[in-house]
Amino acid sequence: MDPIERVGSRVVYRNAWMIVREDDIRRPDGSVGIYGVIDKPTYALVMATDGDRFRLVEQFRYPIGVRRWEFPQGTAPGTLDGEEPPPAELAAGELREETGLRATSMVVLGQLDVAPGMSSQRGWVFLATGITEGDHEREVEEQDMHSEWFTGEQIDRMIVDGTITDAQTMAAWMMLRLRG
Repeated sequence: MDPIERVGSRVVYRNAWMIVREDDIRRPDGSVGIYGVIDKPTYALVMATDGDRFRLVEQFRYPIGVRRWEFPQGTAPGTLDGEEPPPAELAAGELREETGLRATSMVVLGQLDVAPGMSSQRGWVFLATGITEGDHEREVEEQDMHSEWFTGEQIDRMIVDGTITDAQTMAAWMMLRLRG
């Protein structure tokens, strides 16, 4: 039995990238309340490596008003109400779109929950190897994006000094580092 039961739900906002809903809930003690939820499609995050270097992208993140370095990541367009592509296909597409890189191998490192206290979005983390370079296929929202190779030591320093603050990037980096 779930500790919180949804007894009603209504969409309060919707666009092509998210649905915001307000759920009427009943707690285990019988008390009622509301819960706000942001529904977003599954995303893939890709850690492309050519041995001792990893590819990051930098872009302006409008909600926080600053540019940030992170691993390539994203969702498939138009999947809020429909079928999502398989995670490895989504990962390959995001890598190609944002960096132009192609990989011969995509290994799943694990799954991440973005902000489980308010969002249903979950993501898959992939390690991409067997890299070849090509042209990127960025969306219009990504026109200011650029990408570069960094060593593991540089990424560690970027996390420590606050250059990298993206939670998914840091969690994915931890997954990789703990694998040994």
